[in-house]
Amino acid sequence: MKRKAFTFLGVLVVLSMLLTACAAQTTSTPTVEPVVPATAVATVATTAAATSVAATAIPATATIQPTTTHSSKEIILATTTSTRDSGLLDVLLPLFEQQSGYTVKMVAVGSGAALALGQQGNADVLLVHSPAAEQTYMAGGYGKDRYLVMHNDFIIVGPKADPAKISGSASAIDAFKAIAAAKEIFVSRADASGTNAEELTLWKAAAITPAGDWYLKTGQGMGDSLRIASEKAGYILTDRSTYLSLKDTLDLTILYPSDNKTDKSLLNVYHVITVNPAILTNINYTGAKAFADWMVSADTQKVIAAFGVDKYGQQLFFPDAGKPEPQQ
Repeated sequence: MKRKAFTFLGVLVVLSMLLTACAAQTTSTPTVEPVVPATAVATVATTAAATSVAATAIPATATIQPTTTHSSKEIILATTTSTRDSGLLDVLLPLFEQQSGYTVKMVAVGSGAALALGQQGNADVLLVHSPAAEQTYMAGGYGKDRYLVMHNDFIIVGPKADPAKISGSASAIDAFKAIAAAKEIFVSRADASGTNAEELTLWKAAAITPAGDWYLKTGQGMGDSLRIASEKAGYILTDRSTYLSLKDTLDLTILYPSDNKTDKSLLNVYHVITVNPAILTNINYTGAKAFADWMVSADTQKVIAAFGVDKYGQQLFFPDAGKPEPQQ
């Protein structure tokens, strides 16, 4: 799996250019960090037209892997931070590596950044939770296979005192309206992640454009954003699994939905997507498909169902392989 090889003529041309440059005593070009092309961000880091919500641009600090040729027994997984921060991948990846013989190189970013990595050909397989952006990605031909894996739900957490009085709100939209009206601190990931896309959808439904000192943008993953919300005594939208895995280190409590209930409008759905090998010749599609098939296998789905139950007394993720898409 190699990049396009230079022709012999091309090599001569390059050598000629280098010799000319040396003769002219020109300085070398400084090394720059790889970035996500603007076209990639515009294509995949947005929500679907149905929601009419544009996702935030991928932050300059996003972890973007350079395009490289890698071993046939290595796969690059671009995944949302919630699967890492919750600890789920700490359980799943060693099992997959042991059972398959593949080595997994994980890049944990927001779903928008993960999709951009796939579009660039800098990942082999994706595990993401931004369905509208995923559909745009698939429609563009960047993904080959897309399988439903699991779901959990989003919740709104905040300081126990609940200064905006959102506990007991009739809906997440009402909770957002109360926070904005009170101008209490709200922490946004602002990173084009699936969580950020859901947040923006809720603000739009509430007919509110959040802005001002009370609205803090972190550009960080779920775990780091939760820590910032805790430090600032602010509210934040999070997936339940990441919150539960970190709650002992946070001064935050679940405020909506209350009493451990689930709001079906806040379902958080995860899919595994193999990158289309037609994009670039270095895509390890065989390994990517092996990982995707393994994620939806019966044994793996049982591991997902059991994850966190012994520690938290409840499921953190609900396996969905082979089922219809969960209805919000």
